[in-house]
Order: sequence, then C-alpha cells, then structure tokens
Amino acid sequence: MLKYIKFCIVGVFMNFIIMIITISLTLISLTGCQSTSGYQQKLIKVEPIYLDEQFKNFASVEVESEKSIFELDSDMKAMVAKELTRESSNHKKAKKLLKYFFSPEQLNLTYNKGANVIASRAYQNKEANCLSLTIMAYAIAKASDLDVVFQSVKIPEYWMRNGRMNMLTGHVNLRVMEKSSPNKVVFFERSIAEIDFDPFVLKKTFPKKIISKNRVIAMFYNNKGANAMVNGDYITAYAYLKAATKIDATFSSAWGNLGILYRFNGHEKIAIETYQYAISINDNNLTSMSNLSLLLHRNGDYEQAKQLDAFIMRKRANNPYYYALLGDEKFYKGDYHQAIHHYRKAIQLNKNVHEFYFGLAKIYYMLDDIEKSQNYMKKAIAKNRIKQIDQQYITKLNMLRKIKG
Repeated sequence: MLKYIKFCIVGVFMNFIIMIITISLTLISLTGCQSTSGYQQKLIKVEPIYLDEQFKNFASVEVESEKSIFELDSDMKAMVAKELTRESSNHKKAKKLLKYFFSPEQLNLTYNKGANVIASRAYQNKEANCLSLTIMAYAIAKASDLDVVFQSVKIPEYWMRNGRMNMLTGHVNLRVMEKSSPNKVVFFERSIAEIDFDPFVLKKTFPKKIISKNRVIAMFYNNKGANAMVNGDYITAYAYLKAATKIDATFSSAWGNLGILYRFNGHEKIAIETYQYAISINDNNLTSMSNLSLLLHRNGDYEQAKQLDAFIMRKRANNPYYYALLGDEKFYKGDYHQAIHHYRKAIQLNKNVHEFYFGLAKIYYMLDDIEKSQNYMKKAIAKNRIKQIDQQYITKLNMLRKIKG
C-alpha cells in the first residue's frame, strides 16, 4: 500500500504561536489571554532570570525595531495617498480599506502561517501570517489617519504540529474606532469596523480585549523566537524572546517560551523558576503549567505536579481541540487506535470542526482503510468553509479516489 501522500495539518485559526510542553508532548505558545479564574496555588515569587552568558553572541542578532516593524515603504505610502487620504469620512475610509485588503481585484492577500514579517514585507509579498497582516493593516490605517487599536481575541486553545513540536495559536485583529471631536459628545465607545484576516473568527463571537502596541511587538518577537527555537537556532531564539520580555515584561507567554529554551539547553532549575514567573504573571497560563508539571514530575515533586495536572485537566476537559491535540500526538507516535479514540471524543464535543474529520482521514489512510479515509475526507470538506483549505482537501480526496481506483 502506498504511503507517500503527504497529509498536512491545516489550521482553522490563521494566527501566531506560543510554545508549551506537557508530560507526553512538546508544545509552543505564541500568545495567551489573561484570566481571573486561574491557578490558585501560591507559587514562590521569583525574579526573572536572563542567561546572557549561556547564549553568547545573542546581541549580534538583528532584532527588528518598532520603527522597522510598522514602517510604510514608498508603495504603501503611494497607495494611502491615492486611495485613502482623499476620503473625508472615516466610515468611507474604513470601508474602502476593508475592500482594498479583501477584494481579489485589489491587494488579494494570502495567509502564510510561517511568514512572520514586518509590515512592508507583508505588503510587498502579499502574504504573511495573521499577526503580520494585522500589523500591516494597522500601519496603513494609522497612515490614513484612522483611529485603530489592536485586540486580542480569546479563541479556544488550538494547536498545530511543527515537526516534533506542537504550536499553540492565538489571535489578534484590529478595531477601527469612531474618532472623537470637540463638537461631538460620545456617551459610548463606538467602532466603525473590525479588520480580521480569519473568516472563521469573524463569524464567531469570542471575547476581545484591547491590547497595547508594545504587546503586539512582544508577540512579533515571541513568534520569531519560537520559530528559531523550533529550527534549533537557540541564540536567535534567546535574542528575540529576551526582546519580547523587555518590551512587555507582563507578556506571560514569552516568559514561558524562555523557560522552554532554558530547558532545551539543560538549565532545568532556572526553567522551573521561569515557568513559575510566567504563571505568577498570568495564573491561567496552561502552557507554562504543562511545562512546569513536566519538570516537577522529572524532579520528584509529584504533589505539586499532580495539583497542576488536575487544574489543567479541569480547564481542558470540555475543549475539543485538546482531544484533537492528543489524537495528533498519538498519530505522530503511530498509536493509531488511541488517536481514533481522541479524535472521536473531539467530534463528540464539537461535530462541526473540519480538522477533526481530516485527522481521522489521515489515521485510516495509515491503517490502509482507504474507504473510511475517503469518507472522512468528504466530511472534512462538508464542514470546511474556507476556500483555500477546501481546494487542499479536494486534492487529497482525488488522490484517495485514484488509490481506491
């Protein structure tokens, strides 16, 4: 039986990444949302630790400045002058900007999860990940004299595999605000529009929170650091993760990723302290809790590890994406029957997520059950609403039909 068809994981959320590690798998975070219902056990308050001496030459890494991240190039400036500055109405300007971003006849942007790039690069290449596209949109909107703010969108925990790592995604978008003026009394804060590069998020109602520009820069650095870590470039990873924590010291996810980097380089004691610091900033940071639990188990501190595990399981018990994560991990390890069990649990919790059916299609393909694989591919296509992903699924389904032949 042929086994050379490459089944790629396709994410619902077109976002940015965060790193995590659990007892059985490695995960990475790209952002996190604050919560007031987090882990209640009192942790030893520790000061953050940097290991400059262990990552020599990190200062030679050219970390993008705030100016370079948001700066418009000449083509972007020309577009703003031609398309937007002539509009006097903010409503018309926002509407025109949305059309420019999303119309196939205009910029025609493409999502690329690996393209964590500055605004001008995203514009020139016409592709980037969600965070970079949002940064580009912010830069153009500001140059057009629109009042815009970044928002963190609290989506369910959702993971994507990258080699031996699992990447936990987060999401940001833009909110275009009604501009205040001396002649206008505004009793309630109003927004003109939202700019979101993920059609799934636009169709759902998720809690949102306005975040600072510094937090977004920290997210950008965090993504760069996480990707460098996945690629084994620990010096670059350290440079970016340190930069993330410097520009926003309260960004818990970056501290958690720094803890992972320390662990990968054999500094387990300091990794534990760094995880604890990340959790002290955000007591709902499940990613750092999972990583901390791993090291506590390894070091024989079973009581605290079990308390962490119980808390994490309570928080994730009704999250179908968590069971999909477990299913993907079992698939990765070749334990296909356990993988099926986890994916079916995910579908039991939410029967409308196309990736869960795609996960089962991959598993049954590896079990040489082409008929079931084909059936689950059809279900994945039926549940999917994103044209780009639809085409990928249809291509894979056609391959299966040829094999079944």
